[in-house]
Amino acid sequence: MEKYVCSVCGYVYDPEEGDSDNGVAAGTAFADLPDDWTCPVCGAEKDQFEPE
Repeated sequence: MEKYVCSVCGYVYDPEEGDSDNGVAAGTAFADLPDDWTCPVCGAEKDQFEPE
């Protein structure tokens, strides 16, 4: 699965790790994240992320 990088702060969403602090299980692809998911570091929306 592909990693995605926040273009605002540089946070990398790694689908193998998920985002457990925000209820996203490990193994969740970026495309499968909820529409209201935001960057856990800066709050940027999903459309601010680009493939790594």
